[in-house]
Amino acid sequence: MDDTAGRRAALIAVTMISFSTPFMISGVNIGLPAIGRELALSATAQSWVTTAYSLSTGVFLLPFGKLADIYGRKRLFVIGVILYTIGSALCALVSSAATLLSSRVFQGIGAALIFATSTAILTSIYPAQQRGRVLGINVAAVYIGLSVGPYLGGTMVEALGWRSVFWANVPLALLTLAFTLWKVKGEWADSPGEPFDLLGSAVYGVSVVALMIGFSRLPDLGGVGLIVVGAVAGAAFLWRQARIPAPMLELQLFRESRVFTLASLAALINYAATISITFLLSLYLQYIKALSPREAGAVLVAQPLMQAVFSPVAGWISDRVEVRWVASLGMGFTMVGLIMLTQLNLHTGMGYIVSCLLVLGFGFALFSSPNTSAIMGSVRRRYYGVASGVVATMRTLGQMFGMGVVMILFGLFMGQVQITPSNHPQFVQSMRIAFTISSVLCALAVAASLSRGQAEASPEE
Repeated sequence: MDDTAGRRAALIAVTMISFSTPFMISGVNIGLPAIGRELALSATAQSWVTTAYSLSTGVFLLPFGKLADIYGRKRLFVIGVILYTIGSALCALVSSAATLLSSRVFQGIGAALIFATSTAILTSIYPAQQRGRVLGINVAAVYIGLSVGPYLGGTMVEALGWRSVFWANVPLALLTLAFTLWKVKGEWADSPGEPFDLLGSAVYGVSVVALMIGFSRLPDLGGVGLIVVGAVAGAAFLWRQARIPAPMLELQLFRESRVFTLASLAALINYAATISITFLLSLYLQYIKALSPREAGAVLVAQPLMQAVFSPVAGWISDRVEVRWVASLGMGFTMVGLIMLTQLNLHTGMGYIVSCLLVLGFGFALFSSPNTSAIMGSVRRRYYGVASGVVATMRTLGQMFGMGVVMILFGLFMGQVQITPSNHPQFVQSMRIAFTISSVLCALAVAASLSRGQAEASPEE
């Protein structure tokens, strides 16, 4: 696809679904207290409503990225939109916690197909000198979804119930599907005919699932055992990838490019440090500050609104200024915002909370699209699907680790109980410790981002 109209059509299709998925995520976060009340979920169980989705996404991202390089990125993108649509409808129809969690897993599989292909499609059709701007537009759509999600989601939860947040995704996903099939021509498969490592994919899945469930069960001995199983499976996966001719994960990408390695590491740490912010503040604003879902959403909109405004600007700047300086500055602002959040207590004013969110939003905007552009620009064309999968995997694994930390803290300070006024102090204590850990992680991400060196242009083939 070389014509301007075709490129624009692909950008519109990817951008529409890039808005839908974060809208759902932020809307669900706002609806968690309502979900918890209807389905009688503890604080830990509420975190699993978020984690089940991230877990299934993380398991399938890398395999789907490789399959996209083999069979076509548009084809798998379309399949992903279909599965995501079905999963959203299933989530709206559930009658128990078990069916909700299983539906979230199904929804996450569809999201994995979308995440593993969307960035690769844009990178495939836009030249390097426009990549930062285009990815900035796409990231802005993500943040607009995050901006609209808390307030609109909160309004929907109050007026129509939490199920309406899932129903709202169905028409937009169907519109994306129709537009893609109608307007987006061509296909992108730069590794056709390569074998797919099914065994490696299974071992990778075992590793991710065991690690995530293990984290959620700490400090119990069973949790420790699962973490050991996950670590061993992860080591076995890497050992296999280094020795087969057509690996699912091209380890040479990490060996060949310092930029790819350290930018990916920075993304992993960034998402681990920041995933719990909206989740914890949603609970804090509704349980501690007694705000309605809509009022809590109006407060939380400050962060993604800043991201939506400044992400295209950050992408444009990263096409002209050394990426590591832009991304590292963003991580620095994020660290400052998290340090500010460590001071929250039962009586913190709304002005202070909004100030924290504005600082965090500006930091996210400076980091996300420049860092993604650096990762995608450091690999050869035939690895775009794998690299896109790596980008999304870093995000998802980071999110799973971050939520795992939250679940550990909830288990230690609150146990398997619902949040009530009697345990509000314990909730705030666990939240402050979570933000402290996140601040330390951000400092590590700044170091990784600064250490990546100057971005190098990769050969086309």
